[in-house]
Amino acid sequence: MALLVKNDRKARILIFSFSFIVFVLVTALERVTLNVDLGFNVHVFAAINAIINSIVSLLLIAGLVTARSGRYTSHKYIMLTAIVLSVIFLLTYVTHHLFAGSTYYGDLNKDGMVSMDEKAEAGALRYFYFVLLGSHILLAGISLPFILFTAYRALIDENEKHRKIAKITWPMWFFVAVSGPVVYLMISQYH
Repeated sequence: MALLVKNDRKARILIFSFSFIVFVLVTALERVTLNVDLGFNVHVFAAINAIINSIVSLLLIAGLVTARSGRYTSHKYIMLTAIVLSVIFLLTYVTHHLFAGSTYYGDLNKDGMVSMDEKAEAGALRYFYFVLLGSHILLAGISLPFILFTAYRALIDENEKHRKIAKITWPMWFFVAVSGPVVYLMISQYH
């Protein structure tokens, strides 16, 4: 039974608008930092993000297993939970970057710059980090409208279209969910 009334035009407008707003917001965060003492280490939000992403990756696996085994009600609740956690992730991600600013890989003395000596000490792992981070960011941006369209197709009970787009969405979303905690583990030593 469909949970939403089908309106592809309205769905496209909402999904692309929301995706664009998130993209602009996240991009703008690279240029804005609020220097406010919240009374606690704001990098706790980054740790929360890594935990949320880890849970989402497990939910994605569980969602795939339940869908393939025909347990569609369980699949629906698992995937809706993954979406809700992803929204919470987005809120904590924005909060973290708004109050913590950017952290630079290799910035051992935490002065906001990476010297040649710090780059040398970080070594080749620095390049791996940037490739991982770049692919994580790219797929995070690309996957958002796919996730929303996949959910929309399920919620209007267009299951064949849902399955077709999910075959594209799932690997992207899973990569983002798994690579996020790896990026966190690699950068957290420089917070």
